[in-house]
Amino acid sequence: MRYEGDIYSPHIAGDDYVLQCTIGCSHNQCTFCYMYKNKQYRVRALPEILTDINLAKAAYGDVKKVFLADGDAISMPAKDLLTILDYLYASFPGLSYVGTYASAGSVLNKSPAELRDLQQHGLTEAHLGVESGDEQILYAIRKGVSYAQMVQAGRLLKQADIHLFVTAILGLAGKPDKSVDHAKHTARICNEIQPDYLGLLTILVQAGTPIYKQVQAGGFIVPDDPAILAEMRLLLQGLELEHCGFTSIHPSNCISLEGWLPEDKDRLLQTLADIIDNRDWSRLRRRATEKV
Repeated sequence: MRYEGDIYSPHIAGDDYVLQCTIGCSHNQCTFCYMYKNKQYRVRALPEILTDINLAKAAYGDVKKVFLADGDAISMPAKDLLTILDYLYASFPGLSYVGTYASAGSVLNKSPAELRDLQQHGLTEAHLGVESGDEQILYAIRKGVSYAQMVQAGRLLKQADIHLFVTAILGLAGKPDKSVDHAKHTARICNEIQPDYLGLLTILVQAGTPIYKQVQAGGFIVPDDPAILAEMRLLLQGLELEHCGFTSIHPSNCISLEGWLPEDKDRLLQTLADIIDNRDWSRLRRRATEKV
């Protein structure tokens, strides 16, 4: 398949056919993100994208799942996305899932009617990087939206019946005394949005990012695993979700937890308590390497 630069998709979408609709990310300002720093954002020409679908059909035959890349394919004009979705489902009779990353800003630039049209034409899931519910942290990491705007974006996707996968990043506060606020406020924003799935990641500081420079200067402190676990427990305690999948299986995390909320909340908290209260660090796994 034809791709420009490095290609990223969610950890759980590793087996999907990835279709590159945009190059880079429309926002590309987040201080922690390293994925698209070497790309200039642009929307690919529609004929190129449709040709790629033809190539994928010839190479793979029928596919069941497709992920639209790069970092924010929902930033494309709605009419182009509708054309792509229709062409995908016509090309792959067995297709049952089309997902995409979605920045809050790009979601807010779509009307509720446009989002509903995308869902009705087969946009199954959107991955929204909420990262934190703390207003100061959202500003510090240059997320580009406020707490209220993030909630609005999440609710717009939910109202359009697009399955919403929200991610939050543990350790993003950068200072021990801000960890509690980060955890509590992130639980609160998730409660307001009520996502269908919540995935936790842990901050990885990559060379070349603005946050890397903050670490080098001593302005950002990367927490150790016990601190991350304490933050995870506090966040989980504050969650009041009606029916939401929960996972921390991402390689950045020191522990893999999975379940459904609220059904498995007590079990998940007990697992964390067994490790934290007994200081049983042997049950933790090696995380992806931080480049600091």
